[in-house]
Amino acid sequence: MSFGIEVNGRPFTQEPRPGQCLRTYLRERGWFGVKKGCDAGDCGACTVHVDGEPVHSCLYPAFRADGREVTTVEGLASEDGELHPVQRKFLDAQGFQCGFCTAGFLMTTAALDDDQLADLPRAFKGNLCRCTGYRAIEDAIRGVCHAEAPSAGEAVGRNLPAPAGPQVVTGTARYTFDVDIPGMLHMKLLRSPHAHARILAVDTSAALRVPGVHAVLTHHDAPERHFSTARHEHPEEGCRLVEVTYDVLPAVVDPEEAMRPGAPVVHDKDAATARISRPQENVVGEAHGEIGDVEAGFAEADTVYEDTYRTQRVQHASLETHGAVAWFDQDGRLNVRTSSQTPFLTRRALCALYDLPPERVRVVAGRVGGGFGGKQEMLVEDIVALAVLRLRRPVKLEYTRAEQFYGATTRHPFTIRVKAGARRDGTLTALQLRVVSNTGAYGNHGPAVMFHSVGESMAVYRAPHKKVDAFSVYTHTVPAGAFRGYGLGQVMFAVESALDELARRVGLDPLEFKAKNIIGPGEPMITAGGEEEDLHIASYGLDQCIGIVRRAREEPVSEPVPDGWLVGEGTALAMIATGPPGGHIADARAALLPDGTFDLAVGTAEFGNGTTTVHRQIAAGELATTVERITVRQSDTDVVKHDTGAFASTGVVVAGKATLRASRALADMLLDFAAATLRVPRADCRLVEEAVAHPGGRLTLKELYEAARAVGVTCAADGHFGGTPRSVAFNAQWFRLAVDPGTGEIRILRSVHAADAGKVMNPMQCRSQVEGGVAQALGATLFEHVRVDARSEVETSAFRRYRLPQYADIPRTEVHFMETADAIGPLGAKSMSESPFNPVAPAFANALRDATGLRFTELPLTRDRVWLALDAAGVTSP
Repeated sequence: MSFGIEVNGRPFTQEPRPGQCLRTYLRERGWFGVKKGCDAGDCGACTVHVDGEPVHSCLYPAFRADGREVTTVEGLASEDGELHPVQRKFLDAQGFQCGFCTAGFLMTTAALDDDQLADLPRAFKGNLCRCTGYRAIEDAIRGVCHAEAPSAGEAVGRNLPAPAGPQVVTGTARYTFDVDIPGMLHMKLLRSPHAHARILAVDTSAALRVPGVHAVLTHHDAPERHFSTARHEHPEEGCRLVEVTYDVLPAVVDPEEAMRPGAPVVHDKDAATARISRPQENVVGEAHGEIGDVEAGFAEADTVYEDTYRTQRVQHASLETHGAVAWFDQDGRLNVRTSSQTPFLTRRALCALYDLPPERVRVVAGRVGGGFGGKQEMLVEDIVALAVLRLRRPVKLEYTRAEQFYGATTRHPFTIRVKAGARRDGTLTALQLRVVSNTGAYGNHGPAVMFHSVGESMAVYRAPHKKVDAFSVYTHTVPAGAFRGYGLGQVMFAVESALDELARRVGLDPLEFKAKNIIGPGEPMITAGGEEEDLHIASYGLDQCIGIVRRAREEPVSEPVPDGWLVGEGTALAMIATGPPGGHIADARAALLPDGTFDLAVGTAEFGNGTTTVHRQIAAGELATTVERITVRQSDTDVVKHDTGAFASTGVVVAGKATLRASRALADMLLDFAAATLRVPRADCRLVEEAVAHPGGRLTLKELYEAARAVGVTCAADGHFGGTPRSVAFNAQWFRLAVDPGTGEIRILRSVHAADAGKVMNPMQCRSQVEGGVAQALGATLFEHVRVDARSEVETSAFRRYRLPQYADIPRTEVHFMETADAIGPLGAKSMSESPFNPVAPAFANALRDATGLRFTELPLTRDRVWLALDAAGVTSP
């Protein structure tokens, strides 16, 4: 019998391969709106309709679709292009960020009846979003409209929609693998089953006999060069048949044990050449510093508190896994299309590894399906490039969800010993930290995360005596890397919890105790290592953040609390630098096009951080036009000189400043040329929509372009910013929660977040960034944990075992923006993508302490852990 299937009204008769799922069948036929997020039916990104019923196509056998009608997100709109009502609602509410999950949510929502719409927590139990915090998705479904209509020259500060929105909701936005390259080969990695072993032999003969295997690449094929994956400035059967002989060696998984004499050495290298602090003791980096005399400071204190805090491994869990596809173009250039936050740094690394000139390598990041710091790594591009250089064929390598857990990076686990002292009046006298960070099997971002972790977490508080001893340590475990907050969240959990406890022991309200000791405007930011010269408080809104929390606490309690539950509230503060030390480069180029519209080329990547929207707003404001008249080209090494990357809170404050300078320079150029052409004073000319106005009339931008072209003038300008000086942003998080002492269940009654982002470029978008940060942090606070067993094997290699926050888990956080304008950031803006994450865990822990009287010092605060502690302490209902 012949096979037949109808997809979005089009018939297909090619039979699926044995065992093929519907998702891959659809994608192979060009329906790229169907996404791969988990391959296990956990995330819902692949949801399609089969005869009108929503199914997870990664679990649905393709042969079962025989004789059926399949609808993907591309088929929701009518034949004349009119959007489905659900698509329109998601556009109006901007119910997405990176957009990788959006097609799944659209397909699920479009099939819901009224009863199901009334119970969204149950309706969305099969759909995950890592970016939004779910509020924007709920607003979309409820028909709330947030997006504003654009107007010329009035862009900054308004809720203008993301330029890629129509493509996101129709499934036509192109992510890394949403391309069809003829002749593409598929690559697979064979991973070691041992935490620590020496390879004695590799036999590839059996693998090479498998049909379809073109090559097996080993270390013999790779250049003999050490490099870090960190970026700052085919069939599986063949893979299984590669035979590797190992000499299994002892492994170490605990960083404290790794530093002890006689522990197995992870990397036996020379310290000087490897830039490792003490390789024979597994210390990749360390920091030691003291301001004042902490012992004297503790002697001055009336109360001293000391305890040890621990944070766990957390996976970034971006729904688009790591991957890249590479090929040679017709000019013989190596092209790499990758899911990366750092295309320019990746190109630099590839050129260095393979002795290639930069002009022969192009790296492009399409729309990236989430990052959170995890894609500030070069985990796949080097291997794909090696295969392409060897085979001269297009090659694709895409991580599975399991590989994302054991082959990518995680958040660094930290152990923090805190000691803090204060006088009876609440004056902080001394603060001391001993920090041990587990960087895993490779250094990656280890030293940098360690240094950053003890920076703003200490500098936000005044104390005459401060001391830090910090270590970044190798272990034979899954490597850690960059993660939202870059170490600050881990140490802030300890510091903010410790100061809350110290305040209680002094007899003061924890919020007022912190308010008394926080850094003020104009004060130097001092850590135990001294003062960072290029870091400034260029605007100050921390006092306003505290005021928001005070008002929230004073408002009457309206949330219902079950009988016998314990209720408490807690606050935490946070400060973060808007950019990394040592500079962060961004280039931009703005140009007038023949039709009178504008082209804006920027290097930074878009992965739901919203930089594309903001850059268009900045440019529109400077060029007195509407955002629709600006086309953005980005994250492509061919479009601008250089961009360090979309990380370290720099998308707005660094790349945005380059965009501002380029747009402003172009505006000046256009006015200068118009004045000279018209022979009128420059002061009489002004940019308006589609023209330059002057007392005698208007010169349209089309006319201006033609006039410039006639005399050989290119209407384009460049903008550059080196990332220094830097400012700081502030945040405060407050929770009221209830705890059932009989079960350990915790319910969040109210969540309030105050954010000092300077001039907020797009309130709708910035609010979603805050909500997403809070939601991700709640996952890390309550249940997310990459578990590693005694053999260093990752036990949580699927979403259903890892437990990501679902719709039902996340409260609606009330987000408040402070009234400040930064003296350094573009048009007064500061960063606000990373920082909301940092105060969430300590605020939650402080509220839990307030409710139960118990201080929890280890994350995550799982229900069983809470219940066991309550039961052991004999805590019962009030």
